[in-house]
Amino acid sequence: MAMGIATFLIILLFVFKHLAPVEPFDVRQHLSTVSRYGAVKDIADSTFVPSNVPDGCSPIHLNLVARHGTRSPTKKRMRELDKLATHLELLLRDAKEQNLSLKKVPAWLWGWQSPWKGKVTGGELTDVGEVELYHLAIRIRERFPDLFNEEYHPDIYTIKATQVPRASASAVAFGMGLFSGNGSLGPGHHRAFAVTSESRASDILLRFFDCCQNYKDFKKSQEPAVDELKEPIFDEITTALRKHYGLTFTRQDTSSLWFLCKQEASLLDITDQACGLFSPSEVALLEWTDDLELFILKGYGKSLNYQMGVPLLKDVFESMEQAIKAKEENYAPRSYEKARLRFAHAETVVPFSCLLGLFLEQSEFEQIQREEPLKYPPKPPQKRNWKGSTVAPFAGNNMLVLYSCPATSSSKYFVQILHNEHPIPMPGCDNSDLCPFEVFKERIVTPHMKHEYHAVCNVKLEKPEQKPRKSKFSQLFHWLFSPRNDDNTGFLKDDL
Repeated sequence: MAMGIATFLIILLFVFKHLAPVEPFDVRQHLSTVSRYGAVKDIADSTFVPSNVPDGCSPIHLNLVARHGTRSPTKKRMRELDKLATHLELLLRDAKEQNLSLKKVPAWLWGWQSPWKGKVTGGELTDVGEVELYHLAIRIRERFPDLFNEEYHPDIYTIKATQVPRASASAVAFGMGLFSGNGSLGPGHHRAFAVTSESRASDILLRFFDCCQNYKDFKKSQEPAVDELKEPIFDEITTALRKHYGLTFTRQDTSSLWFLCKQEASLLDITDQACGLFSPSEVALLEWTDDLELFILKGYGKSLNYQMGVPLLKDVFESMEQAIKAKEENYAPRSYEKARLRFAHAETVVPFSCLLGLFLEQSEFEQIQREEPLKYPPKPPQKRNWKGSTVAPFAGNNMLVLYSCPATSSSKYFVQILHNEHPIPMPGCDNSDLCPFEVFKERIVTPHMKHEYHAVCNVKLEKPEQKPRKSKFSQLFHWLFSPRNDDNTGFLKDDL
């Protein structure tokens, strides 16, 4: 009898488990680095249990490295969408002339024009992007009131941005939120504050990727290989689109439609047009191609990608040491820095996250310490830690909070890392989000300090082995039988 009841309960649990409501698929959470902050910021590892900050510990310094907020498409990308509109018109006209069935063609495709048609500027911070940074600042101020209770001074609250307008505008939006109500300007009682920038030609703290010749050479040499890795996915989806809609889409069309999907969903909250052309499984594969490119060209795919960010890591660490010195030597109030706030790009945030060893398993962290290459992120439906929508969405950020603790604590100072405002495990610190300062220094910071920026970036490296050149016959065969036999362009790249 008891055996029968136990069996019944097991069956019942199994049924309830499989009848549990499935979270609806939200394409806005699958747009890689084009994801809007509000759509993804609270997606975190549900199995990770954050540490409790020991009793009596208080924050004494905060470092922020943030990406700019949501931005509009660049001029290059807007031209791509104009070309897409022209080609879609041609495809529909040809299909109509051939009396092909157009019943499955979505109504929005007829006469579609880019939402950015006629716009002559691009890449700027949008209204949504301003709001993202403004409210991020308010949440940080509320979370750490003891750090932001001082009257503003540029030596106490240092704000830096790159010279790219969307980054400096993000810094301004953040500062307006951080200091709102503390000034005498306008009904919002705002106040003026300083945002400093280095020249783009010499900014090795926030635009190190722009000043690193070896990195630029590596990226240029690897882009064709990355495109080759992505091509089978785009060919597969292009074939599916042709079959489903009866239009002779090219691989370039699929690439442009995926880009349009990301822009519509992220900037305009439209998810039933370009995004509606793709099934959830196809979106997952397209997202993976973006994440794969991010991994290879900006992340763990090559140690150079993050070694060039060592000046930024050094700047962050030295600011912590200065805060500890101020605490130890009882500096007078208002005579030392309490926060260093930086606003830059995905190409800044991603390498910095890699230097901290985030989004890795313990064994992988040991591999990057030995400068060994990591395996590529697994393709869906397999799960992966590396997702651009989490690693570096618009306004994505890393905060490093330095805590001072009582003498009775196991360590006098701790470092906590918050990624997109949530505690995140550090493989270099036994997968804890709270790391004793000396352990953080020894295991995470010091191993990278052997790399000097000039040596990493400007000393000639050995050229990677070139792939054998394809014969003219094999090139012709590939051209004839590829689904995109009229494509003549690679995948467009953007400065993020």
